[in-house]
This record gives sequence, structure tokens and C-alpha cells, in this order.
Amino acid sequence: MSRRYVNYKVLLFGLVVIGVSILLIGVLWVSTRPSQPIGADTAILPSAFNTDGFARAIDPWLWEFPRDHGPHPAFQSEWWYYTGNLTTASGRRFGFQFTIFRRALLPERRNSKSEWYSNQIYMAHFTVSDIAAGTFYQEERFSRGAADLAGAEISPRFRVWLDDWSVQASDDSAATMSIHAKADGYAIELVLTQVKGPALQGVGGLSQKGPEIGNASYYYSLTRLATEGTVIIGGEEFSVDGTSWMDREFGTSALSEGAVGWDWFALQLSDGRDLMVGQIRSEDDSTEPAFGGLLVSADGQTRYLPADVITITPRGTWQSKHSGATYPAGWEIAVTIDSTPLRLLLEPLLADQEVRGSVTYWEGAVRVSGDATGYGYAELTGYAQPIRGMF
Repeated sequence: MSRRYVNYKVLLFGLVVIGVSILLIGVLWVSTRPSQPIGADTAILPSAFNTDGFARAIDPWLWEFPRDHGPHPAFQSEWWYYTGNLTTASGRRFGFQFTIFRRALLPERRNSKSEWYSNQIYMAHFTVSDIAAGTFYQEERFSRGAADLAGAEISPRFRVWLDDWSVQASDDSAATMSIHAKADGYAIELVLTQVKGPALQGVGGLSQKGPEIGNASYYYSLTRLATEGTVIIGGEEFSVDGTSWMDREFGTSALSEGAVGWDWFALQLSDGRDLMVGQIRSEDDSTEPAFGGLLVSADGQTRYLPADVITITPRGTWQSKHSGATYPAGWEIAVTIDSTPLRLLLEPLLADQEVRGSVTYWEGAVRVSGDATGYGYAELTGYAQPIRGMF
């Protein structure tokens, strides 16, 4: 979800959705393995959304890579989020999102003899936007962190997976990663190589989401990943290349009282700069001043952007025929950097890039024009239903 603040992405896990998913998965595993006297030992727990016992994002984090690409089980939630804009040699354009979320039900594992037992739930979203065909493909999956069904690890190399969907490092430093995902009628096989090192979001990687102590996440991005590989649509293979973006967050927190959703943008500009801007929206139409953005220069240097130098103005709307929700469609983003304004115009490459699963939101590829050109991704939540109160 996936997706980009840990406290907003993990809100994609609703209590009812998790409970139903656990029951369905348990029934499936037990019924399909009759020869094994193993119970589905994960239960629906009233404490599933209790933060007691989990680590909180309060103090500065001592970053180490590739270690921090891997899991952080002391925290309740984390996610691995990838988006990208890809083209064929003839100019046919695709966008993709691939996100895996981890959510702990309890801060510690119970003693259990069952190989199916886990205190961890994983969820994944996989979408492809076929711009020329005007088609948006999407799928959501759930599983538990047991029996090799889903998980995350850093040894012997970084890997995170859910069923046969995975991201894994191709070398010990994780400078190159591969994504493998196949769903009904579409698939991607991509290799992503770092052009810039990790960019720490917020202040040194501590990204505050509200005024409350601990209402924050540890957050970094790989804002420019050279990407090549294959997109498969309906059995037809397209060789593609382009640029991807990775976001990583882990923490234990929730949106502040009155927050309903967020608008988030990850933009890769043609001049080599990368820009993340976002806003958390409240029910009184105000925005959360604690959260801002980040500018990454062509050489990888970073600059934190406080909320008061960023303005996000919708330029139109689009109403979903699926959910009935009305979303902004096109934006003017103004950022003041050293007293110099940067004005960007964003246009969705495809109107209908609405993700409909356990929660409904809009996540899609966009084109950038104005004072700079480029491509990126936008995520819009809280328009189909408020996000608050979902855990």
C-alpha cells in the first residue's frame, strides 16, 4: 500500500480483511494437505492492531545497507514498494507498481510446533498500466510468513516474496535487484540497477507523519533505478527499459486524529533530479504540516523540503465508474528551492488506474511538464473511503 509512508501504507490492512484472509488461507492449506496433521495456527487476534510491545520510530536510525533492505521484525509494519515507467524500442509505454507489505499481529512469536504458525501477515499489490491499449491490470494477494509462503530475508542475499511474486538481490550489495511477478493475463520480469544510492527521507531517515511522539517511520528511497526486462500482456512479450523508484519504510504508528488520506508523488525528471512530494489530508481540508518532501540532485545529493515550500493544486477531476469515487486528475506542483520556484504540471498517462482490493485507491503513471519534464507515479487515498480507523 505499497504505496508512501509506513503509517499510511499499512492502513491498507483492514482488520476485517486480515481476519477473513487468514481464515481463507488456513482453510485452503489444511484442505489441500490432508496427509499432514498440521493445524492453521494463526488466529484472528483482538490485539492485531495493538501497538504495545513494538518498537517505535522516535530516535535517529543507524542506517546500514544492504542490511536495511531486509526485514525489521521489531516494528509492527513495513513495506517494499516499486514503481516504474517503461517503454519499448518503438515507444510503447507501460507503468507498473509492485508492493509487498509485512504486518505483525503480535510483537513476539508464540511457541508452536506447527510449520504454518506465524505472527506475520504479508500482502502484495501488482499492477501494470498498458498506456497504448488503455488497460489497467491489477491483482492483490495475501499470505502468512510461514512455510516459505511469504517472507523477507537479508541472508544470504536480500529477498522478499509472496508466493511466486518476489524481489531479490542479484549481488551481495543489492545494487542490482530483479522483480518477478505473474498474474492473470500479465507479468513482469525486470532487472533494476541503482543509479543513485539510498536517499534518506525526512530528517536523516526519520519521517514524521504527525505531531505525536512515535507517529513516524524510518524511510528511505532508491529514487533512480535503471530498469530493463520484459512486460507480458496476454501472452505477448515486450522488451522494455526505463526507470523505477523504490520506497522502503518501517515503523509502528497511525495517522493522526482527523486524517482521511494522502496525495503522494514520486517524480523522475529528465535533467537527472528526482522529487518526492506529498500531503496528508484532514477532514477539515487542512494538510499535515509535519510531512514535506525530498529533492535528490543528479549526483545523489539530497535536500529535505518542508511542507511550507510545497503547494499541490488539482487541475481537474476523474470519477471512477467502479467505486464512484472522484479523484484529482492532473496537478500543478510548486516547490520553492533557495527562493527559486519550480513549477511542474502532472498529467495521468491513463485515467483509470484505480486499485480495487481490500482498500480502494488510485495509483498510476504520470507525465511531467512545466519547468522540467519527466515521468513519475502518483498515489491518492481517502477518496473512495476515509483511511482512518482501519486499524
